[in-house]
Amino acid sequence: MLGKLFGRGGERPAEDPYALPAARQRKNGTHALRALGDRRVLALVEAADAGEWEDVKAALGSFDIGRDHRVLAELAEVDGVEEWIGRAVEEEDGGHRAAALLISGARHVSWGWEARTSARAVDVTREQWRVFKERLALAEELLLAAAELEPSWVTPWRRLLTSGRGLSLGEDVNRARFDAALRRDPLDLEVHIDWVSQLQPRWGGEPGEALVFAREALGRAPQGHPLGCVIAMAAIEEWVESDDEDILGTDEIRAELRDAADHSILHPAYVRRPGWQHDFSMFAMALSIADERHTVRRVFRALDGAYTGWPWTYFDDPEGQFAHRHRHNRA
Repeated sequence: MLGKLFGRGGERPAEDPYALPAARQRKNGTHALRALGDRRVLALVEAADAGEWEDVKAALGSFDIGRDHRVLAELAEVDGVEEWIGRAVEEEDGGHRAAALLISGARHVSWGWEARTSARAVDVTREQWRVFKERLALAEELLLAAAELEPSWVTPWRRLLTSGRGLSLGEDVNRARFDAALRRDPLDLEVHIDWVSQLQPRWGGEPGEALVFAREALGRAPQGHPLGCVIAMAAIEEWVESDDEDILGTDEIRAELRDAADHSILHPAYVRRPGWQHDFSMFAMALSIADERHTVRRVFRALDGAYTGWPWTYFDDPEGQFAHRHRHNRA
């Protein structure tokens, strides 16, 4: 009981001294999650937005950039980082050179996908493909250099999985990168989620293969570990790939999602780190698509209207879908 009231995983966690003030809610009761909901991340993002490398380095002291994928993702999404991070890579000769390489590589992966857009492959222009490949090729060089400087880091390998998929480097290369990431952290959630994408039919996988992989991964995860989210993400991907809108609407899938949520994000041992809302969002989306009626309410109540973007971007109207499902399932 104490764990649920004051600990981790319950609806009333202990107060976080770094939590950003509650965002002003929209009329529909939702708000966009900003900087993972953390003051330290906000300081980091603002320094990156201003192009102040010394301030970025100072703010990085609060995080392990070699393992914290979500903090790295916040930096990778800052427009304009590509305009100054190259100078930091060239001028940095101290302990932060690997971080500069990593941030530049991650930004070039995101920047490459921005050029490609989310359009179907057949709708991407020749020029978009050229820019996409060019940026990903540079990202590969930067990320491999970062990995060489910091052999224990897992974040470069996860980003290399994404760039390798975009460059169509093949199953052997991507499998080697996946294995390299798992040697550094066998239970890394983001690496597993990236592999769930790799196993989808659109990338050469077989229908249902990702769910089998996710179940095996959950079996290795201790209670309270966020790796349970891989079940929710595999279910969402199954839905995305299928022509059957109701593919998740079975008692078996609902039970599996409930059990995975109880094993991970709703377990008292779960730790709410910056960006924990992303873990809850994966289950919120999967459970609501499956029309689960009980656990989904606990998940949406915990989110309290915080909109994370991904994975809701699989919908044509992501914010509208989140607001609708939040309103429908929170009571």
